[in-house]
Amino acid sequence: MNNIHRQRADALATLIDDATRAGLLPPGAARPVQDVRPWPLVLMTAFGAWLAAIPLMLALGAALDSVIRSGPGAYIVAAIVLLAAVLLIRKRGVALFLEQMALPCLLVGGALLGYALYRDCSTQTASLLLCLACLVVAAALPRDWLRVLLGLVACGLLGLGIVDSTRDWIFENDPMQLYFAWMLALALWLGVHWLQKQAFNDGRGAPVAAFLESLSTGWVLAILLGLVFWSGMTFMLGGVVGGGFTGEVAREVTRHQGAAWYAQALNGVSLVLATAAAAWTGWRWPALRQLPAIGVALVLIMLAWCMPALGPVLLILAYCLTSGRSRVAVAAALAAAWILGSFYYQLTWPLASKAALLAAAGAVLCALSWLATRGAVLHLVESKPSGGPAQGRHVRLGVLTGLLLVLLVANVGIWQKEQLIAKGDAIFVALEPVDPRSLMQGDYMRLNFVNLGVLSTLASVERAPGRPLVVARRDARGVAELLRPYTKEALAPGEFLLELTPKDGNWVLVSDAWFFKEGEAARWEKARYGEFRVLPDGRALLVGMRGEDLQAL
Repeated sequence: MNNIHRQRADALATLIDDATRAGLLPPGAARPVQDVRPWPLVLMTAFGAWLAAIPLMLALGAALDSVIRSGPGAYIVAAIVLLAAVLLIRKRGVALFLEQMALPCLLVGGALLGYALYRDCSTQTASLLLCLACLVVAAALPRDWLRVLLGLVACGLLGLGIVDSTRDWIFENDPMQLYFAWMLALALWLGVHWLQKQAFNDGRGAPVAAFLESLSTGWVLAILLGLVFWSGMTFMLGGVVGGGFTGEVAREVTRHQGAAWYAQALNGVSLVLATAAAAWTGWRWPALRQLPAIGVALVLIMLAWCMPALGPVLLILAYCLTSGRSRVAVAAALAAAWILGSFYYQLTWPLASKAALLAAAGAVLCALSWLATRGAVLHLVESKPSGGPAQGRHVRLGVLTGLLLVLLVANVGIWQKEQLIAKGDAIFVALEPVDPRSLMQGDYMRLNFVNLGVLSTLASVERAPGRPLVVARRDARGVAELLRPYTKEALAPGEFLLELTPKDGNWVLVSDAWFFKEGEAARWEKARYGEFRVLPDGRALLVGMRGEDLQAL
């Protein structure tokens, strides 16, 4: 083992010498010193340093409270703390405990500087000055991961410094301002990479190039996060986060951000950036200059026209893929997937139109994939020897079997629902007042049935081993009254069972939502009863809404 390490060290030393003679590394470049301290020791020391730093900073804040609250004292203390933290991080051979103390000091110094700036300046000015401070501190630090974090914070502060500080920066800002902020940050990111390649692509500029690379990584991650936030909630996220605090925040952000995307200028910018991404990828990777790849690019460009956040993300993805920045490329791909999912909530489009567009895009991509496998016919890609007719038959048989299984499962579910509708008894359950906010979304109405709250509380999700049943009774009109949870007792004449369904930690009656076509909110706001079909075992299906006098809507 020692011989292997010695051979690797000699090979690295030879490589450094060759790179220095070729001018790729500056004179005197040496192998970086390896940290040989055991990681459990570093982790425990860091934990102890943070525990010691918290009461120390609280005591320091209490002692200097009068100095910090007003005047230049906050700036002086912040500068001293930041300078001490930077010196501790840069200094070699410092005790491990002091080294770990530098990180909380860095956070405290930055927070104190931010407090002073936002106290004395406008939000925009303070954000821009704090962004500049982050860049200065990042240039002074030798740690790449700290530079990445500071780059992310600096980019976020730049965006905050551009938007209107007189409004709520999360919910009330003009989407045009937010979009402009991220486009400016994207332009700066591309400019930094151009400068890095043109001016610091040699041995003398290697330290500057390394600094710019780390800083720009955090910068572009902030851009991706900003565009994801700006695009709104993605498809199915509401069902995943549920109805708690997280779900409400996600829906509020979507409601304010997603509804005002659609100025033609933003669509045009996204189209131009997506086209630039396709052209750049084709220029850097000539092998993609063929029909299937060009078709995929055209599909993405079309989608970028409909989704303004997609174009800049595709440009970031193309640049990072072609330059070997695989980790940032993965982040950009995830951001693009999020933005494609958020198209579902673009309320200026009817749901049917959105579905048709995405279905057409998927069909085109499938056709292009098929064409790409027929390289011998297109003469665009090299064809590989076939695995034989038997292998081809097996593949086709597997695809056909999978398709038949999907159709079988879907049709069995449809048949079961049709049987329930045909054989089930019709009942009606009264609704609580309709939630007007859900009606404003255009295709969705929250349902809250009378008396269900008490029953679902008694039959909580945590305590029920299976789906619980409730006992109900209907009057002469067929309107059901929910009475009590079912406990295997004998039912009285006129009573029947209803099965509950799990939803967000409680039980609901079949569903808590009624979906309808955009533009029909006025029709469904008159709903006063839900119409169900019920089988004797309690299984039920919501089939419609009824008005005040049980008339069909």
